[in-house]
Formats: sequence, C-alpha cells, structure tokens
Amino acid sequence: MPHDHHDHDNHLDPMDARVRALETILVQKGLVDPAAVDAIIETYAHKVGPQNGAAVVARAWSEPAFADWLARDATAAVGAMGFTGRQGEHVKAVFNAPGLHHVIVCTLCSCYPWSLLGLPPVWYKSPAYRSRVVIEPRAVLAEFGLVLPEATQLRVWDSTAELRYLVVPMRPEGTEGWTPEQLAELVTRESMIGTGLARVPA
Repeated sequence: MPHDHHDHDNHLDPMDARVRALETILVQKGLVDPAAVDAIIETYAHKVGPQNGAAVVARAWSEPAFADWLARDATAAVGAMGFTGRQGEHVKAVFNAPGLHHVIVCTLCSCYPWSLLGLPPVWYKSPAYRSRVVIEPRAVLAEFGLVLPEATQLRVWDSTAELRYLVVPMRPEGTEGWTPEQLAELVTRESMIGTGLARVPA
C-alpha cells in the first residue's frame, strides 16, 4: 500500500551491531555454521548485489515492450530474466516520472528484494528510517541528499513478506543510443529504493 505524506526533521540512526552479535552467539553455540553465513553474505553482497536490479531497469529503459510487461507483471518479467525471490515472493515495479517519486520501506521489519538488490543497506533496517520515511519522506530524502521540488508527489510503498517493490528511476538525459550494459552502470541501489536518483552520465 502506498502512503502519500509530508515532512519534518530528525536524524537517521544507523543500526547497531546486534545482528553480528547474535550471529556470533549462534556460531559459538554451534547452531549456525559460520561458513554457511559467510557464503550467503558473499553471494548477496558480491554475486548478486544491485546489478540484477540494474539490468532490469536498463532493459526497461531500452525496451518499451519490456517496460510495459514490468509495469503489468513485474514478477513474471523479472523471473524471465532469471531473477526470482528466495521464497517466491512477488515483485511490483513502480516507475518514477516527472512530478512523481516513489520510495520503498518495510515498516514492520526489513522485507527487501534480495534477488534484485543484494544485501539491504544497514539504514533500511533502522527503526528511524522505517518510521520516519512514512511520516516525513521529503525530510528523510533530503538527509540522503535528494532534495525534490515541492510540486513532486511522493509515494511511499510498504514492502511485505509476500510483495517486494522495485523503483524504476527515470532514465538520465544524454543516454540516447546507450547499450543496456552502459545504462545499467547508471543505476544505483539507492535509485531502486527511491532514496537516490540514477547517476548522471559523465
């Protein structure tokens, strides 16, 4: 469900080391194999990373028919590229446009499209981001360095275990004739969460 909201201020707290501390305890008790934990982190940090999502966005920028499919049924479109969620969750793509900007959050925990974006950033899980971006998205985005015009409508989408969201940022100007591989280099993880924009060509 989207939330349309307005602003005010405060500070984004980075999440502390609780996750690592818990992992250490579980490893010490023999409940978790540290090699398995490392393999999962390695896979999502380096082998997946945000490049899968970037490839999806670049294809949507390049192929209008694929963009239409992504808008209609992102789960199928993304699946056709070989990117499926770990638990078969569905994906919805939301497209930024002039005067409209989308932001993703998970207010209950930290549901996130791992298969597209790799590891979630630490701030995505923080209570400050999860609560504030719904109430005052414009102020939170400004803290990320993204200052949007007052006339721009903000829509905040709340991810769930069953439905994850992917923001398709606007294609930067000056990229006519670029290949999908070149375009993918401009797509950042933050631009697919909505806390940033795609990179501007050098």
